[in-house]
Amino acid sequence: MQDKTRLEKIKAIVFDIDGVLSDGRIIPVGPGENDLVRIVDAKDAFATRAAATKGFVMGVISGGNTEALDSRCRHIGVSRENLFLGVRGKLSVFRKFCEQNGLDESEVAYFGDDIPDIQVLKACGCGFAPADAVEEARQAADCVTVHKGGRGCLREGIEMILKAQGKWHFDEDKFDQIY
Repeated sequence: MQDKTRLEKIKAIVFDIDGVLSDGRIIPVGPGENDLVRIVDAKDAFATRAAATKGFVMGVISGGNTEALDSRCRHIGVSRENLFLGVRGKLSVFRKFCEQNGLDESEVAYFGDDIPDIQVLKACGCGFAPADAVEEARQAADCVTVHKGGRGCLREGIEMILKAQGKWHFDEDKFDQIY
């Protein structure tokens, strides 16, 4: 990311789940449609909670839709009203997120990895794609992270945003404020 001024304007961080929060692999573990396992990185979760505690509005726009995803997203700082699961048309939901939070699209960073994310990657203030995103998503993004989806890409991008705004600092004696 070369344009630090874009990062300085960010007030909200929105991300996809499969391929961003998780590495994109989905493991069926039972007969039900909710009997799926997704693997996430604890460092990504720390960064999302840290951003939420520092005043960033956190959101999720994903095609995935399970109780486990709902629970995990709320645990890492996404409020129920900013959690959009089972989504197919992401751009209209992104605009709804901006409207309900009083944000201009330029004030939102978005993390996406695949074709359904491209419109939002182009519309937002700063689009991030993981290193292993599809080519079209990487081309649409403002920044391609060094880390892969589910392997630290959220942490990397959030850290860039918080550092650009002078907010990547912690009092280790007060970690109970983050978790």
